[in-house]
Amino acid sequence: MLTAIIDYESGNLHSAEKAFQRVAREVDAGEVVVTSDADVVAKADRLVLPGDGAFPACATELRGHKGIYDAMVEAVEQKGRPFLGICVGMQLMATKGHEYNETDGLNWVAGDVVRIEPSDSALKVPHMGWNDLVLESEHPVFAGVKSGDHTYFVHSYHFRVTDPAQRLAYVEYGQEVTAVIGRDTMVGMQFHPEKSQDVGLRMIGNFLTWAP
Repeated sequence: MLTAIIDYESGNLHSAEKAFQRVAREVDAGEVVVTSDADVVAKADRLVLPGDGAFPACATELRGHKGIYDAMVEAVEQKGRPFLGICVGMQLMATKGHEYNETDGLNWVAGDVVRIEPSDSALKVPHMGWNDLVLESEHPVFAGVKSGDHTYFVHSYHFRVTDPAQRLAYVEYGQEVTAVIGRDTMVGMQFHPEKSQDVGLRMIGNFLTWAP
């Protein structure tokens, strides 16, 4: 079993690599590698797409790494490989992003990535720190996780889904802020599971052992 964390030069991968490798050993989920090799992406059993920074820059970098991009799209769309998007990696699953300018996403989960606009002016953007999950649907990545468990966020934009059934969890931050999305073999987490202590590590383990 091979999990590929995709390196397209748009994120600090060290903490994600260490967390995924540690959990993979604990749950006997095989090997985890960080890779910029399209052949490795193509043969991986599951894929993780991280992302830090602005949506347009991440989208440009991802598409600029054409071999990786094409291998990832084929693996997910044609082969149904389990896929996890983290932070901007989740946002790239959207139809469009609206940070600085309108930018096409992967359109794997219909919706738009828009700026967080809290109803309470005392709440600052970016949304940064711990917040309590509200689970809306059952999903294998939530095994052992419940509403009220908290995870770590750092972001100014969030995913406004078109189909409410594809928003699996949210947090309250002066509005409902999308925390987890999913459909078919794809799931996305706006928070950083690798920085979310026991809850995040449990969700990583659930993804690594998920067999959709």
